[in-house]
Amino acid sequence: MKSFYVLLFSLLFIFQTGFGQDKHGLPDSTLKTTPPPSARQLKEVVIKDKRLQLHQTEESLNVITINSDFIQRNLGGSLMKTLERLPGIKTIGIGSGQSKPLIRGLGFNRVVVIDKGVKHEGQQWGADHGLEIDQFATAEVELIKGAASFIYGSDAIGGVIDVKPANAAPKNTLGGSIDLIGKSNNNLYGSSVNVFGRKEDWFFDSRITYQNYGDYSVPTDTVFVYDYAVRLHKRNLRNTAGRETGLHLNTGYIKEGFRSVFYLSNIYSKSGFFANAHGLEPRRVNTEMHDASSRDIQMPNQQVNHFKLINRSNYQAKGHKLEMELGYQRNFRQEFSQYVNHGYMPPVYPDYMSISPQLEREFDKHVYSINLRDMMTIGNHKLTAGFNSEYQDNAINGWTFLVPSFKQATAGVFVYDKYKINEQVLLHGALRYDFGQIRMFKYTDWFDSELITGSTTILEKLTRANDLNRSFNSLVWSIGINYNPDQFLIKANVGKSFRMPIAKELGANGVNYHYFSYEKGDPTLSPEQSYQLDLSFGWNKDRWSVLISPFYNYFPNYIYLNPTANHDFYYGAGNQIFQYAQSKVLRYGGEFHLKYKVTKNLSTELLGEYLFAKQVSGDKKGYTLPFSPPASALVNLTWSPESVKHSYFSIDYRITAKQNNIVPPEKRTPGYGLINIQAGTKFGLCRQQLMLSLQAQNLLNTKYLNHTSFYRLIELPEAGRNIIVSLKVPFNIPLNKQKNRNQ
Repeated sequence: MKSFYVLLFSLLFIFQTGFGQDKHGLPDSTLKTTPPPSARQLKEVVIKDKRLQLHQTEESLNVITINSDFIQRNLGGSLMKTLERLPGIKTIGIGSGQSKPLIRGLGFNRVVVIDKGVKHEGQQWGADHGLEIDQFATAEVELIKGAASFIYGSDAIGGVIDVKPANAAPKNTLGGSIDLIGKSNNNLYGSSVNVFGRKEDWFFDSRITYQNYGDYSVPTDTVFVYDYAVRLHKRNLRNTAGRETGLHLNTGYIKEGFRSVFYLSNIYSKSGFFANAHGLEPRRVNTEMHDASSRDIQMPNQQVNHFKLINRSNYQAKGHKLEMELGYQRNFRQEFSQYVNHGYMPPVYPDYMSISPQLEREFDKHVYSINLRDMMTIGNHKLTAGFNSEYQDNAINGWTFLVPSFKQATAGVFVYDKYKINEQVLLHGALRYDFGQIRMFKYTDWFDSELITGSTTILEKLTRANDLNRSFNSLVWSIGINYNPDQFLIKANVGKSFRMPIAKELGANGVNYHYFSYEKGDPTLSPEQSYQLDLSFGWNKDRWSVLISPFYNYFPNYIYLNPTANHDFYYGAGNQIFQYAQSKVLRYGGEFHLKYKVTKNLSTELLGEYLFAKQVSGDKKGYTLPFSPPASALVNLTWSPESVKHSYFSIDYRITAKQNNIVPPEKRTPGYGLINIQAGTKFGLCRQQLMLSLQAQNLLNTKYLNHTSFYRLIELPEAGRNIIVSLKVPFNIPLNKQKNRNQ
């Protein structure tokens, strides 16, 4: 802890000496260059890149694009936590190092994450399963709020997060950067080292990232796990430490009209689960062992390895641009915990078992993907015709059961047309057909259970899941219009989306140790259908910018986990039974984004979001949906002083309303207000421009509950005050000067 504060005060001293940094306010692309002094000093030249604004006006859906500067300024515990500042984006937090995205209240397999053109496939069905993406390796992120199934297929029913890599370096360059980061709340230290180079047509880009963190702290001494009081040692959540390593290598060939790039990555993480909130007996916790060190990782814990190999190629010919992505992924996840018997499980783990008594669950997923697209220009039409296909092989292991092994294949074809009527009006139309097949495999218990038939009691290994083979298909569509008169932006889009049920929804039959629940699937579920209407109204002036984005969404057969009045005493240790079911659901809401430049150096920003969801049929008719985020607003003030060039100081105040609209066993969540600050500067050292960033999250150490948090059900507050310091040190290695002069 002392070393962290020594680093912090050293960096703050550098900051106070007057070195400067680029002004980083909103995530746009503005480059300011000042010529060297001369006999006649020229005025500052401002070059504005309109790429993002043009992209916003040409897309039919609600799109937000953020760059690496935004990520550097708002670094959170994970990429999704970093993006949470944006309206309509929330996360399901899993400790301090992992989280999964929610877009307008929808998450899990209703949000598609695209990494380098290929759908990222982890164990996204679980609330405790984070996203294996290295935010240091991210150059740009495009967020699509609302259904985008017509391009991305099943699972994009809620939205898309498209993670894009950095562009290839200019010819005959060799360089890189070193990122250093430290956090006070969980004593995190980490670094990410990037080295890139390019000769003529060949290039490479490599990165290695490492982060190490301890148990994170909360602003309370005691938490209650289902009415059982748990005392915290030094306000730390015992066993929430972790380690993360990321290896990346990109290499490829670039020529005019042709490009082919290979992306290889391997992400590994090991992190603990809060020891007092996992398993069937959270009271059987060796607190002395856990409290001896805040950095060790004891059981229960999870280890995740995500390997990815992707090739992206494109070829441009007259009137056509052909694109292809080929991908292979392996997501290998293991959960370790001490053996605890329940139901008819033997009290002592048998010696004859080949499975380790510490391996609670294991999921091994292999994924093969292919995407093909042809983009054509025919008169005023910009046509895109495409094909997507994916094959999954999912195996399981461990001494407990929740989801069966399965294989899944999906394929879809689509055509998407943008028709430009004039400079102000653009029409959109898309049609897609999807087909999917899932084959689940029988699972039988490894232990005997007692079955009573009449007056006879027999011992038998029960079948938890039977063989199941189901196929699904759907036709989806979308139509829209963009109208962009002068400084205004008006967009409207209406369409139908589709999502096939996943293996957990069809075949779950076991205890979820993270939620103290017994979950059961329904093999007869039909695929989800969704009808949506998205609107956007924008206005852009020199000092003003306003964007309002309302939406309406109707599901005739939404799939949800329904808490029943029953309890399973034989196989679920008395835990409540949750049964997957379907109902009609309507949702509506929207986001609001206002920016105003008060003076040349002072700007302000207001962001707001609101969501309403209601089930209009089924057992929970009249209730909302689980994990429905409450309304919230964020007010920002950013100052960029002229006296300290290339620097900024920014303060956020987020106010979140109470959430009383819940689905039992969810609990009502009180409202709260948070203050976060950011500051940064750029300064020169050895002819390099270093970037120093400072954040203070939850500045007042406020005790609050996040309604969408993984640990909300046990009344666990969010992390306390967290000071984050990051330093980016770029470097360039000179190559042959004569070659550079010849460029």
